[in-house]
Amino acid sequence: MRRLSKTVSILAVVALISCLGFLAEAGAKDIKVGAAINMTGPASTWGQFHAKGHQDYFRYVNEVKGGVAGNKIELILADTAYKVPEAVAAVRKFAQLEKVDMIATWGAGEGLAAKPIIQRYKIPTINYSTSWEILEPPVEYMYLPFGNYRMDCYAILEYINTIHKGKDRPKVGLLTYNNAYGRSIHQPTKEYAEKLNIEIVSIEEFPAKTVDLTKELLRLQKMGAEYIFMQMLPSAIITALKSADHIKYDPAFLGTWTSTDPDFFKMGKGLIRDRLSIQFPGGLPVDKSEGIKIMEELWKRYKTVDKFDASYWEGVVVGMIMERAFIRAHEKYKKINSETINKAMESFNNEDFGGLVPAITYTKTDHSASFTARIVKVNEDGTYVPLTNFYVPGKEKIKLIK
Repeated sequence: MRRLSKTVSILAVVALISCLGFLAEAGAKDIKVGAAINMTGPASTWGQFHAKGHQDYFRYVNEVKGGVAGNKIELILADTAYKVPEAVAAVRKFAQLEKVDMIATWGAGEGLAAKPIIQRYKIPTINYSTSWEILEPPVEYMYLPFGNYRMDCYAILEYINTIHKGKDRPKVGLLTYNNAYGRSIHQPTKEYAEKLNIEIVSIEEFPAKTVDLTKELLRLQKMGAEYIFMQMLPSAIITALKSADHIKYDPAFLGTWTSTDPDFFKMGKGLIRDRLSIQFPGGLPVDKSEGIKIMEELWKRYKTVDKFDASYWEGVVVGMIMERAFIRAHEKYKKINSETINKAMESFNNEDFGGLVPAITYTKTDHSASFTARIVKVNEDGTYVPLTNFYVPGKEKIKLIK
């Protein structure tokens, strides 16, 4: 009788454990993320590697970490082809049909156009383009992953002022796309240049599909631009370098963090030389940070890239910020949905990402993440060398690294 009773007790315990396991499994659900990214449009290599970095990091979370509190992350990709209507349609589908918990939008114009839909459906969204206009009021539900293009403008101009030689003030020309992304540096650059006593000699705009920039470079040369500040994607920068060589014009070229991708180094052999510097706010292999170690683990595990790439880096960063938002939502509210994710993000206070990206703070009124910059040199072999310290433009002193 005792043996029977003991057997029944054991079976009851096993049944209870199985039941609890079933309930835990039943309570887990996919966290759905929609990403509307340019993967086939002009200069789409950036978008392709954004998507690959984002996919690889979520795959890593699911396979290595078991998801977030047992909840796997599902990434739903939509190609926008660098077209605003396509992006708006994708975001509407994410909100209405897919019922996603979070969204990633891509270009400046795409994010701005999709913003009303995002705010109507109250879905927290990170925009890959760090256009400062994205966070013009109302700011609800729209987020940037790191410092905006206004920060890039301040950092680039402070760097120019620091390295400039001679008594005359620096002469700077702007070379940008004629869309929201390109124009995002116009106003901040003009305003800050006046404050720093830098002369903006000309602003040259062109369509994204332009294949020859000789006319634009000739105008900048005629205006005496010693420095060219660019806001365009990598293929257009290659075009600019070719055009400059064609007219024997050798200014310093400076760009934002969107200036390079894997194709850039293939096409730029013999063109990049020693003349390109960019503002890049993230971790680099030379930093040997914990965040870089995670990147290296992704390279080894998934073999999507075999060395550091800025576009893949941002995909990983956006995925990492999203994962942290899911973790904080579960910790604080015991459930992960668009409402709790948004609340959790607005509680970020110097969230540390192992040096892969500057520490992030979000509040209810400020979704800009950070305002920490540094200038790096771009080498033809695909490596990046820090030229300055990390610093907050406008507040902290820039220091050159020799």
